[in-house]
Amino acid sequence: MTALSPWIRHGVLSATEVRDAALARSPSREAATTLVRELAWRDYWHRVEEVLGDRIAADVEPPAARARKPGSAALPADVAAAATGNACVDAFVRRLLDEGWLHNHERMWLASWLVHVRGVEWRTGADWFLSHLLDGDPASNHLSWQWVAGTFSAKPYLFNRENLETFTAGRHCRTCALLGHCDVEGSYETLTARLFEPTAPPRPPLRIAPAPAWCPATTTPHRPLVWVTLDALAATAPATSRYPNAPRVFVVDPAWIAAERPSRMRIGFLIECLADIAGVEVRRGDPTIVLPEEAAARGCDGIALAATSSPRVRRAAERIAAAMPVEVVAWPPLVDGNAVRDLGRFSRYWERVSRSALASTPVL
Repeated sequence: MTALSPWIRHGVLSATEVRDAALARSPSREAATTLVRELAWRDYWHRVEEVLGDRIAADVEPPAARARKPGSAALPADVAAAATGNACVDAFVRRLLDEGWLHNHERMWLASWLVHVRGVEWRTGADWFLSHLLDGDPASNHLSWQWVAGTFSAKPYLFNRENLETFTAGRHCRTCALLGHCDVEGSYETLTARLFEPTAPPRPPLRIAPAPAWCPATTTPHRPLVWVTLDALAATAPATSRYPNAPRVFVVDPAWIAAERPSRMRIGFLIECLADIAGVEVRRGDPTIVLPEEAAARGCDGIALAATSSPRVRRAAERIAAAMPVEVVAWPPLVDGNAVRDLGRFSRYWERVSRSALASTPVL
């Protein structure tokens, strides 16, 4: 993979920029499609978050399989210390803590092992990832954990040693003291029988209607203050580029710090992104209080921000919009959203958007 996800997550690169580069430079159409499909997953998760908001932190639907082991809300100490004795798991944890990034396969394997083998609640693992990942994003992170857990998918995701060795050339297994008797030995059928009850309650088909376009105000400002958000940490982000001469403010929200508990590495990455935005000022406090005060102090008549699916940012913008104009500036679309009818499963979404997703942005 490209390892560009931290910059995509924070709007330094847009998904359309990456898509266009992939279509233009990839060695094959198949390679480009694989990358674009990953970008589409991110777009999909955000469309789901637009509908569910904070409810992405709870089961979207009942578990697809009933676990034999009751769930635990605590992260095991040996996992947090990368001292499980399982070579692959410990390597993944060290990379998470030391680099703040994991390959997509590593994320799925670690999540699957933690939830299905160690019996840790998916929310505990999701919160742990969110604290450390440089690309930490609640929508992609929490809904991906639910996909692994089977609370937003047709079945739980499992990995076994054969799968691990196939994609890692066996480098973890060769030196693992647990080789031959680790927790993920065996076929998927064997693991399924070992980890889950034979039957699960039937679930109705999941249907999620897309949310309407978000517009918190009916008027737009003439002299806006640009609110630089976590989704738009770049001078090229929509609101910042539309108003290049407007004052720019990033607000460190204590409620966000308390909710996501970002690691020092993650905070450092955010600071590096902010340092590349000329003229941005950083304030601390409740955005619904700080931003109107900053706008008034600079003679601005409203706020402009880049479009986001973040329920925290949306709530703040809607409260501010009760007192002054708030303009939401859209990102270049990755897909034709008009074609989307149902967000219940990624497969149905991809069927609707794949053609537009795999088309380069027209040159004007």
